[in-house]
Amino acid sequence: MKTILALLIVTFQGIAAFAQDDRTPYLTKSLSNDAINSVIVQTSAGGIFVSGRSGEAPRIEVYIRGNNDRDLSKEEIQKRLDEDFDMNISVNGHELSAVVKNKHEHMNWEGNHGLSISFKIYVPEQVATDLHTSGGGIQLDNLKGNETFSTSGGGLQIDHLTGTVHGKTSGGGIDVANCGDDIDLKTSGGGITAKNCNGTIRLITSGGGIVLDGLKGNITAHTSGGGVEGSHIEGELVTGTSGGGIDLTDMNCSLEANTSAGNLNVQMIGVGKYLKLHTSAGSIGLQLPAKTGFDLNLSAERISDNNLSNFSGSWNKRSVTGSVNGGGVPVEAHAQDSIDVSFGK
Repeated sequence: MKTILALLIVTFQGIAAFAQDDRTPYLTKSLSNDAINSVIVQTSAGGIFVSGRSGEAPRIEVYIRGNNDRDLSKEEIQKRLDEDFDMNISVNGHELSAVVKNKHEHMNWEGNHGLSISFKIYVPEQVATDLHTSGGGIQLDNLKGNETFSTSGGGLQIDHLTGTVHGKTSGGGIDVANCGDDIDLKTSGGGITAKNCNGTIRLITSGGGIVLDGLKGNITAHTSGGGVEGSHIEGELVTGTSGGGIDLTDMNCSLEANTSAGNLNVQMIGVGKYLKLHTSAGSIGLQLPAKTGFDLNLSAERISDNNLSNFSGSWNKRSVTGSVNGGGVPVEAHAQDSIDVSFGK
């Protein structure tokens, strides 16, 4: 154990509070001689930032503020730390550990006596993390390894991670970009935006919408608190919402999409093994590639088609069963209101 300090966190304002580049750290510890390959942070509140970006000297920085972003003197900070908080910062066997605890478990630290303590940590790219906080956001970038993190008091910002990425928050949104291979992210307090990711991807929220762009792989995305928008998806996508509509464009994948609270609009430029669409509270607009064979199973109050050719089977205004271009990929679509099918290029 190379360094032991006494600290703790009580409140933290938002995801960006730990990125205090314009402020002087309360404490900076160099990690240049430690060859860090693992980072553990445990705290009851505060933001956490871990980066493996090149060009940064390996180090940990600690930022301390009063509640409500109040400036405090170093003397006042030290007094509060000594009286009320414990935190150990140590390096052991190439593992960096920053563990923060409250000396007075049942005391309420709201108000002017509380502290906000945030961490910025710069490490080599090949680093695993285990991060937990209940009072701030978590941001990670440019890491390769097993990354596990959770917060109940802020959002998650994730960029250029490769490996296992498992994170959750109940107090903010999620923004993930340029990541793979195994991504599992959950929030009950905000929306999710995912861009340019690949692999096995699971995204769950009950508190906002979902935006997907440029994803490839086996993808699951569900929300009960908003709509779903997606574009340029390859592989397989299973998505659903009970809180809005679904709008998907430039899709080249197997697809299952369900909503109980809006319309469903889908543009397929290529279809994988199957296509399943369902809405119990709206209509479906579906565009299929013209030269692909399909087996259609459609039902709605009204069904219409545009540019339909090479169809054989049964077609009426409420039910369609038959094949297009000799049959092939199964297509199921069921809507309470209407289905409008068109065929593109």
